[in-house]
Amino acid sequence: MPELTHEVFNQPQPLVDYNLFETNRPLRDALRFNAPGLDTAPLRELGALAGSARMQEHARLANTHTPQLRSHDRFGRRIDEVEFHPSYHALMDAAVQAGLHGTPWAGGTSAHVLRAASFMLFTELEPSILCPISMTYAVTPALRANPAVYRDWGAKLTSRSYDSRPVPWRDKAGVTMGMGMTEKQGGSDVRANTTRAEPQGRDEWGARYAVTGHKWFFSAPMCDAFLVLAQTAGGLSCLFLPRLLPDGSRNAIHIQRLKDKLGNKANASSEVEFLGAIAWLVGEEGRGVPQILEMGTMTRLDCALGTSGLMRQALSIALNHTGQRMAFGKRLIEQPLMRNVLADLALESEASTVLALRLARSFDRRDDAHEAALGRLLTPIAKYWICKRGSHFAQEAMECLGGNGYVEEGGEGILARIYREMPVNSIWEGAGNIMALDLLRALRKADAAAALAQELAPARGAHPALDRMAAALPARVEQMATEVEARRLAQDVALTVQAALLRQTAPDAVFQAFCASRLGGDWGQAFGTLGAGTDFDALLQRAQPVEAA
Repeated sequence: MPELTHEVFNQPQPLVDYNLFETNRPLRDALRFNAPGLDTAPLRELGALAGSARMQEHARLANTHTPQLRSHDRFGRRIDEVEFHPSYHALMDAAVQAGLHGTPWAGGTSAHVLRAASFMLFTELEPSILCPISMTYAVTPALRANPAVYRDWGAKLTSRSYDSRPVPWRDKAGVTMGMGMTEKQGGSDVRANTTRAEPQGRDEWGARYAVTGHKWFFSAPMCDAFLVLAQTAGGLSCLFLPRLLPDGSRNAIHIQRLKDKLGNKANASSEVEFLGAIAWLVGEEGRGVPQILEMGTMTRLDCALGTSGLMRQALSIALNHTGQRMAFGKRLIEQPLMRNVLADLALESEASTVLALRLARSFDRRDDAHEAALGRLLTPIAKYWICKRGSHFAQEAMECLGGNGYVEEGGEGILARIYREMPVNSIWEGAGNIMALDLLRALRKADAAAALAQELAPARGAHPALDRMAAALPARVEQMATEVEARRLAQDVALTVQAALLRQTAPDAVFQAFCASRLGGDWGQAFGTLGAGTDFDALLQRAQPVEAA
């Protein structure tokens, strides 16, 4: 028997089998602020499921065994199907059972906040399968513009039954939907779309069209139906395009190939062509752009929620590793520089969580003028700032693990997966410049400044740096509401609102450290630059995913 060369020691145990909700103090406190009467039992149940070793293994397998396109069967017949690993379906089933695709449309108090917290928890487990979940959430209310289609599909879109079979909608207890908007020549500029829709008469679902053209990004092509944009005689219009027609035959959607992406591996993103595919008008002809903007508002919320969830998981992994790993005679978490980095990451994670949940609360109160104005203002701000910080955050968390964080190891390297995933939320549904321009549009509305002032009022007098920033914001909005300075303006508004929210949801140590570092005037933006007077013990103890050994 060969002699052993070494013993493996000083390697941490993985972070498994813990409750993501019960150990997330910032999330629980933000929920008490935004929805004080909310029943959190479903979140506790989901937190246990998402933190389990069993579901983490499903996440690993779904990302390792990526979707495969089967364009034809073995006899040469076109089938245009995407084949997924069973773990993908296990994750989709869990997400649908948790209601992440349709809870708010089924009714209930604070339904958007409940769904937002659930979405963040599930993102910690596996984010990429949430693409069809998010799209189903966003398109469901838009589908009401075609009452006949909504009558047949509405209940199935909120059902908590997952059915992946390629069968007609009437034979399924639950369905999912996707979107097809961007084309090769236009990207975010959907007005440049060339896909055309020709009238084909009317039937029980209303005005019917034959769609010919393409979509450059067509995520989740195995959804049961899609909302697509196409040029009609009245202009760019929104159409409902099912994968299978009412008679059970395949619609003329040809999947050309699947995208080879940096991350988001478990999700199938595709390029498709429509060869006279049958679709039905949703809403008025020529009103496609306003409809997609309304859907984009909801998917942009999900981008902020998703990035916040990824931040929390990256932080938890970093804390778990540094709490066990020894270096230079101490645990890493006891080293002063590492404590600074981890505490700074904890601040960023909590600030992102509270901003994303506050935005979700505005979705629950659309009938309130203040909430409607605030939602319009905060949607591009939260999408821009939280997602912009995501990649930097993941890189720093990965650095806490050193080489161990950089290694994929058959999908077990979760931080590497998170790092590759982060950019998609920043790019999808409008990259940074699009969000900055959207902020400018929101500021042109007279109620935006008043809504912002009302939101900051509860924190007035709590910290001199916050007071200075809040007092300066009206002038900054006036002076910086230009395309050249819109990004800086989005950053400043985001930081100010985050600080005001932390004053109301977090312990004083968190609020003081955030204001001193982000609003104090000498912020270096690199993580690990908190001042020596920071209460590091309080910040690190609050952020821990498990009790310290």
